[in-house]
Amino acid sequence: MDLDLTPDQEALVEAARAVLTAECPPAAARARTEALLARHPRPPDLLWDRAVELGWCALAVPEAHGGVGLGAVETALLAEELGRALAPGPLLPTLAALTPALRESAEAESPAAAVAGERLAAVATGACTGTLAVAEAGGTLDPAAWRTTAVPTTGGSVRLSGEKEMVWEAPTCGELVVGAVDPDGEPGVYLVPAAATTVEEVATADGSRTFARVRLDGVEVTADRVLAPPGPGAGVLERVVQHATLAVAMDAVGAAAAAFEATVAYAREREQFGRPIGAFQAIKHKAADMLVALERARALGRFAALCVAEGDGRRALAVAMAKAAAGDAGAKVGRETIQVHGGIGFTWEHDAHLYVRRLLADDALFGPAPAQRARVADLLGL
Repeated sequence: MDLDLTPDQEALVEAARAVLTAECPPAAARARTEALLARHPRPPDLLWDRAVELGWCALAVPEAHGGVGLGAVETALLAEELGRALAPGPLLPTLAALTPALRESAEAESPAAAVAGERLAAVATGACTGTLAVAEAGGTLDPAAWRTTAVPTTGGSVRLSGEKEMVWEAPTCGELVVGAVDPDGEPGVYLVPAAATTVEEVATADGSRTFARVRLDGVEVTADRVLAPPGPGAGVLERVVQHATLAVAMDAVGAAAAAFEATVAYAREREQFGRPIGAFQAIKHKAADMLVALERARALGRFAALCVAEGDGRRALAVAMAKAAAGDAGAKVGRETIQVHGGIGFTWEHDAHLYVRRLLADDALFGPAPAQRARVADLLGL
């Protein structure tokens, strides 16, 4: 397993960073955050059209359906760059949640397979966006604790009822990949039009993106939208959640990297007692600790991406480790970014809080670091 990037992957990172630096400066994240807190309409998101133009939404779509045919590693690399730019919108959830779910369905022998292929083609052209709706009250991802039900009706259709919490970018997405349990408690995976649900945007610390509570009041889902029925649905659901969790972990790595670089640059410029503060041992130690945490999270994230891409049996363990490391790095870098910046770091006018907000939300999505460490312990049988 080679963790070094290929020339094509390096080119993807360089191109994405150049575009995102131009399209998503910190000022754009600040404007979105200010609008959220003031309850004003958000500024328009111009990134999606640019992403479609560049073919980013087709990145993980198989070539047979009009996509580029890449996978989890490239999605993770792009996720890191999106986090670095505090980018909003449906691009990352579409890549990391909707696309894997449709791929799983298209490869299975089911009534949904042909239609899933058609929707993958729509994803590749930017005509279809989606996100993952699995967490319920208390943030639980465990189907055994879910109250969202899928009751069979006629002709293979099901009726979904329940409520999902903290649905990532639901207000900007057209489709929802919903996890629900049948009357026997078995989980399945269903594709639900967002318009058929009640999407209530909720305020979070992170103003750079949208999150919502989604209510399903007896939504009828036809057989071609049953991406994975109860039984096979448990494995499909687990793999899709792994894709999404990995993407969020890498988003956090990107945000932490940007905060770290800004902090080091400030420490080189800010003088105290006639010297740059970066020359003082206390600041050097903080920077070293931040860098170690960041590189650990990046390495574990890339290892997890390779495990997911190759279908490695360690993928569940690797993803949990990556998410835990990303949460730890985010907490360390976020805290020290504000501390090293001193008084200015605590102000609204400085960009530090924008990265801290993003890191807080990333840690919470799909399970924070302590929950991921508990998952690692379970997987290791400890």
